[in-house]
Amino acid sequence: MKDYLVKAYAFDGFVRIYGAKTTDLVEEARLKHDTWPAATAALGRVLTASVIMGAMYKGDMELSIRIDGNGPLGGVVATTNALGEVRGYVGNPHVHMSTNANKLAVGAVVGKDGFIHVTKNLKVRDIYTSSAALQTGEIGDDFAYYFASSEQVPSSVGLGVLVNDDNSVKASGGFILQLLPGAQSKPDLIDEIENNIKNLRPISDLIREGYSPEMIINEITKGKHEFVEYLDLKYACDCTRDRFARGLTSLGKDELQSMIDNNLTIETVCHFCQTKYFFTIDDFKALQKETLGYSS
Repeated sequence: MKDYLVKAYAFDGFVRIYGAKTTDLVEEARLKHDTWPAATAALGRVLTASVIMGAMYKGDMELSIRIDGNGPLGGVVATTNALGEVRGYVGNPHVHMSTNANKLAVGAVVGKDGFIHVTKNLKVRDIYTSSAALQTGEIGDDFAYYFASSEQVPSSVGLGVLVNDDNSVKASGGFILQLLPGAQSKPDLIDEIENNIKNLRPISDLIREGYSPEMIINEITKGKHEFVEYLDLKYACDCTRDRFARGLTSLGKDELQSMIDNNLTIETVCHFCQTKYFFTIDDFKALQKETLGYSS
């Protein structure tokens, strides 16, 4: 089953819900960053939540999520868009902890003291960032709190990642359910939703057993939904050599001249995909001429 997302309206239009399978893209992220199991789970949960959030928008936009906890993971960063593309990384990929029940201790590696920051670039107005304090470091709870406190949208967030004995990703996915205007005036409806989610088995177990995003949504709504959108998901980075070259020009002419004088070769590495770009003395001279308007 490929990675994809479905959106549905449920309970007579008082709820919107997204379900996603992200196993392949999280495995690609693991391979690129060589993450250990708990780090893989943390990154996978953030990638899943991020790509679902991106699907809440349309057009040429970009959404960046940064989770800064006080745990040994050193933070998580993810960037997504409305096209189902997502990329991300962790500060320290070689971190692993497990609980006494032999479950991945995501909250311990992330840390519960810190913040989640969401930066929205809708390409039609100023870029702005909103933040919320971390609640548990387990990611799902933290996103739910962010939606309620920063966007005033009551939400339930379920995220899960299972890792094989060889550290590869066995299953990954999640859902985000949000109450729409008028829902909070219906206590019976809220009780029904809470009871359905309380009895829902872990998302990663469902994905492992072959549940599709549609089936996960059906488990939550008990059939009271209508699917309205499908979106393929993938891990994708937009880095280019030209972009890194433009970044080098920000060093200024004196620094570029120093690298030329010392015959330096620079290696740059993309944080998101680990692609390496090399720049030589000839490249620095070209940058001087083409971008800064002079040559040494």
